[in-house]
Amino acid sequence: MTFELSDTLTDEILSAMENQTGEFCVDAQTKSIVESKESDEERLYKIPGWSSADGFSMRETFVSLLHVPLAKEDLQETLHSGRGVFRNFRDVLKKYPEVEKRWHTFKYRTMRAVITEWYNQLCEVWGLEKLDSIPSSDEYLVQDDFSFTDYKSEDKEKILLNISTAEWCDDELPSKVTDAFYEMWKNQFERAEKIGQSGQICYSLSDEFAGCITYSPCLENQKNLVFVTSFYVSENFRGLGIGTELLSLSISRIKETGKKWVILPDFIIPEFLTPLLERMDFKKTRSGYILVLN
Repeated sequence: MTFELSDTLTDEILSAMENQTGEFCVDAQTKSIVESKESDEERLYKIPGWSSADGFSMRETFVSLLHVPLAKEDLQETLHSGRGVFRNFRDVLKKYPEVEKRWHTFKYRTMRAVITEWYNQLCEVWGLEKLDSIPSSDEYLVQDDFSFTDYKSEDKEKILLNISTAEWCDDELPSKVTDAFYEMWKNQFERAEKIGQSGQICYSLSDEFAGCITYSPCLENQKNLVFVTSFYVSENFRGLGIGTELLSLSISRIKETGKKWVILPDFIIPEFLTPLLERMDFKKTRSGYILVLN
């Protein structure tokens, strides 16, 4: 016997997963949760397992992705406080209402993804079409924990300040050479500024500069080309999906202008961003990467 995973049933399963005092199944006939230690794979289906260790791991992940310094520090301290961790975690969140809202969203998406995976395994047995997978919670946390704004000319100094010569450092090259690479980029960036640059800037909720991408049109006889003049994520915020969000936003905006190609020169591409470019269909060339827009 099959059953539909409605929003109401999903919420009931989620509540039962957190109930550590009993064992629960979905009754496919009544489409409800029943307490039972036995499942028969015909009418009663044991809900996904969820232990206190899973709950702790979920909280650790949330805190690791959080970029609200005071709240992060308090929550980290709570996670290592010993007994009563979950209660103390809840109490600390009450001091930070915005963080508490994001926690509930993160928790719901994380646990719903577990439920969706469990249900899709049943659908495979039943020969039914699977549900669409739920995007990972950290993808949503990027939007929740960071703001993305359009680049303005007054942002130029902030970008120049944050992208320093240190980003061009190479232990195998003399410092004068790495300084030269930085000056090449800086001169190109400032020339593009005179033509007119567009782009997106990313800030944390505490207004820290987290990353940027800027781009400008090429020469007059190359109107279909866009040249990326900066693409950067601050070291403290790497690995959180900011680069993906910046690049996705910029490509969407560039497509709206009717351009056909996006070019990234080799010398402005940090090594940690190259896997992202490949995932987003940029092709390697002798002098950098190029994306052909549809």
